[in-house]
Parts: sequence; structure tokens; C-alpha cells
Amino acid sequence: MPTILGQNQYGKAENRVVKITRDGDTHHIKDLNVSVALSGDMDDVHYSGSNANVLPTDTTKNTVYAFAKEYGIESAEQFGIHLARHFVTSQEPIQRARIRIEEYAWDRIATSDNNSKFIGSDEVNHSFVRKGQELRTTQITFDGENWEVLSGLKNLTVMNSTNSEFWGYVKDRYTTLREAYDRILCTDVASVWRYNWTNDEDRMPNWDKSYAQAKKHMLEAFAETYSLSLQQTLYQMGSRVINSRSEIDEIRFSLPNNHHFLVDLEPFGLKNDNEVYFAADRPYGLIEATILRDGVEPKIPVDMTNL
Repeated sequence: MPTILGQNQYGKAENRVVKITRDGDTHHIKDLNVSVALSGDMDDVHYSGSNANVLPTDTTKNTVYAFAKEYGIESAEQFGIHLARHFVTSQEPIQRARIRIEEYAWDRIATSDNNSKFIGSDEVNHSFVRKGQELRTTQITFDGENWEVLSGLKNLTVMNSTNSEFWGYVKDRYTTLREAYDRILCTDVASVWRYNWTNDEDRMPNWDKSYAQAKKHMLEAFAETYSLSLQQTLYQMGSRVINSRSEIDEIRFSLPNNHHFLVDLEPFGLKNDNEVYFAADRPYGLIEATILRDGVEPKIPVDMTNL
């Protein structure tokens, strides 16, 4: 045979599931985008077209919705663990399951102090507005024995309007960039971190608390670092998370440098004293790095688009 089958997987991608939990008149929302990828003994379906070992992707979709009802959605991580365990333990040909989840966050809408003539503002606990900030992510991988949990976020836009410099860099005949001693530092944070929880015998982290704390520490580090480079800020963000959260061993960032250039107002007889900027969307510098706990081997893929 001139060719052989290499790595393969299949499943149903981007299953949108919204779970409403009704606690009396108070409702709670979990809004997920769930992708299932299964691999194992799948040679025959590729070589001969035999579907004897194939669980239909439509079935994986149905399982997502059924599990939202049967188990609820405590957290994206917990829901992914339920799904991965089910697919590997219930189907003998399936040896590995990977569940990717994006979570869309909602805030409860605050109502006025005055009573509504229809409901009464003190009774409105079922109205929400979609958060415009970050998208929470997780990837659960299970091979029947060991777990790998990679969680993170993306599209978290942050800015420091001062306390950022960039100077002393290499210059050659193509360099036109002026050194900056007071600049805007802005980026869209994309980050993935790896938990050191790998088997059912160990205590499972509190996923929601861990996520909130990881985000808190990276934001505090961004705000509190006097930055001489985006690389320095990235390292401080990752170090703060690793040093503060014992359940996280590795964290990787991809940070675009969202450039803000001072607008030349001299033609209009105006002085621009670091007040008016042009926000450029492209091209942009892209800074990427992994921060590890000392003695830990890196496992997060360098190219996070291939997670």
C-alpha cells in the first residue's frame, strides 16, 4: 500500500447550547459553544468505508444537549469532563476524546428603583445583557486514564494610557520608528493555561474560582507593571498567575501590540501633548511566549491556533 493513515479524528463542531437554570423567579444562564472530536480505532472507515466503529456526529450533538439537561452546566470545564468521560467509556473503539468549549458570559440587567407597572423592578431576575469583554475557553482531553485541561480566554482588550516606554532597540538603515518614553500600551489578550490536575484520584480544582482568579492576577499585573516592552508585561502577567495559583503549571500568551500613533496636529496650529492618537488595526506587532513553573515541561502547543 503506497499510503497509510495518519492522525485522524471526527466529531460535531460548534454545538451552541444555552442552559437556563430556574431558581424560582431568579434565572441563571450558561451559554456554550461545544466542539467534540473523537479518535481511536477508525482505520476501517477510512480504508473501506465501514462505519461499524463510527458513532455518528449527530449522536455527539444530541449528547451535548442531553447532558446539559441531565447534568446541568456547573462550569465549562466540568461539562467538558462529563462529555469526554462518556464518549471514551461508553464506546470501545473511541480511545480519546477532546472537548473544546467557548463560553459566552451574560450579566444580569440592573433595573430601576421604581416599581414597574407590569412586574415590579425588585422582581426582575430574568433579564440579561451579553458581556462585551472576553470569551472564556477550555479544552478537555481524556484517553481513558489521564486528563488534560487547558483553559483560557481571548478577546480581552486592555490598555495603559501611560507608564509604557520603548527605546534602546536595535536600529539599522530600515529603522524609522522613533523611541518612545511615554506611550499607550494596548493589547487583546489571548491566553491558555494548563492545570496540573490529570487524574480522578487528585482533588479537582474549583474551575470557576480558578478562572476568575487567573484573570484577576493577569489584569493586576498588566496595570501594575511599568512597561519597557510588551514582552516584559507579558512575563509579569504570566508569572503573577503561576505564583498565585498552585493548580496552574503553565500559561501561554499571544498579545498583539495595538499601536496608537500620535496625530500630527501642527498643520492646524495645535500642539499634541500626548492627547490625540490614531488607533491602527494593522499591521501590528505580535508578542507570544510561555511562562512555566520551574521544573515543569511545556505541553501547551506553541501555535495556539492548533490546540
